[in-house]
Amino acid sequence: MSDRVDIDSAGTHAYHTNEPADRRAQAAAERRGYSMAEIRARRVEAEDFERFDYIIAMDQDNLATLVDQADAEHHDKISLFLEHSTVQETEVPDPYYGGAAGFERVLDLVEEASRGLLETLRNS
Repeated sequence: MSDRVDIDSAGTHAYHTNEPADRRAQAAAERRGYSMAEIRARRVEAEDFERFDYIIAMDQDNLATLVDQADAEHHDKISLFLEHSTVQETEVPDPYYGGAAGFERVLDLVEEASRGLLETLRNS
């Protein structure tokens, strides 16, 4: 679906702009065959709400920030990532202050939600 889908990642704050992903996140991703070498942090921009059909937040705090940043006409594009999964959790936890297991758990959740999102896209 790469010819139909344009994916990007951005944060709601500019704490680490232009920095690479956390080394622990990169290591966990590499163990699963994903490369994050080219990814650099950036902040969500107003244009993102025009450019993308889906704006997906990992947790309630970021969801609220995105809703506050977006014009009302774009609110229906904004959702929680785990709404696309079958897991019981509603938020992807921030693994930053924990150990390596937290990054593995986040990848488990992201992979699960990604499968659900891809199914939604295939059916649209």
